[in-house]
Amino acid sequence: MDLTPDPLAVQLRRALRAGLAGVPARTGLHGAPVTDGAFGPTRAVLDALGAADFERPATAGGLGLGLTAGVLVGEELGRAARGNSYRADAMAASLGGPAGAALAGLEALPAGTGLTAAPRAGGWELTGTVTVDDAGAGTFLVAVGTGEQPVLVAVPRDAAGVRVEAGTWPPAARFEATPVTAADVVGTLDDSPTGPLARARLRQAAYLLGIADGAHRVAVGYAGFRRQSGTLLRDLPAVSFPLARAMVALRATRAAVYRGAWLVDHEPEAVGTAPVAALAMAAETARDVVRLSMQSCGVRAMTAELGLHRYFRLAAAESGRYGDPAALWRTVGAERMRTARRAAAGRELPVGATAWP
Repeated sequence: MDLTPDPLAVQLRRALRAGLAGVPARTGLHGAPVTDGAFGPTRAVLDALGAADFERPATAGGLGLGLTAGVLVGEELGRAARGNSYRADAMAASLGGPAGAALAGLEALPAGTGLTAAPRAGGWELTGTVTVDDAGAGTFLVAVGTGEQPVLVAVPRDAAGVRVEAGTWPPAARFEATPVTAADVVGTLDDSPTGPLARARLRQAAYLLGIADGAHRVAVGYAGFRRQSGTLLRDLPAVSFPLARAMVALRATRAAVYRGAWLVDHEPEAVGTAPVAALAMAAETARDVVRLSMQSCGVRAMTAELGLHRYFRLAAAESGRYGDPAALWRTVGAERMRTARRAAAGRELPVGATAWP
């Protein structure tokens, strides 16, 4: 992996920060902290930069920047505490699905019971409640476990048995015996190290990394001018040491996320469980760093003055949206055990073989 900063990535990051700085923030203490979805306020910024073409191969008319560019977009959206209008279209594009749809039900992967799919003639009936990216979307791309490999199913908002809870955060969709057919399947969410699910996990990991980094920056800035008993907060070991440890966690998480994206782009045979581990690590980092940032700023963190409450609520909603970190770590651990057993088995002598001194 080349650690030299890519000049194009540096320019892209600057352009994203400049554009997102002009997007109004929802500073209210109640209601959703962001406006999300395909038609959210960040869409104009991404469209102006041509973000839809970042990951598309040059042979298909895109820029061919790879997943690394998509990860960068997710990180900047999280750092600015803005809605993520990029991830759904990026995943739909990788599967050939409809643009402008909202992702739903990914919190049930790799294990979960939020949604059941009862077999029926030609398809399934969906029953349960799942979170959605955008309550106003006309189509939901729902992750469904069918007994084999999970699939992503396109479900219209006005389909039978669909009810959207737009007043909650995060918004949710309820299904009551909603019929779907095999023709509604957009693609398979297999465990391929470079498949659509692995790429989506890395984009989400970057978004969580950005959320943690944004909250940390607010806390460090506040500690640099706020005085307690005549001393800057940053000069108090009880404040500065935890913030320093959080910086170490952020840098380690960033290395894991970008290493995973680099492997997908350049060494797909070596990816392994890197996307799953990066997502689990980013989810835990987001929870820990945002909580620490809130504690460092005291009561002002719970007011509209600093805006930290947006990061807190985003971290709470987003850290489990693509799977519970504990379940993700179990997946990583199980694969490591299988790899170790295969390696050990390869060193053993076949049955009946003779070992000579």
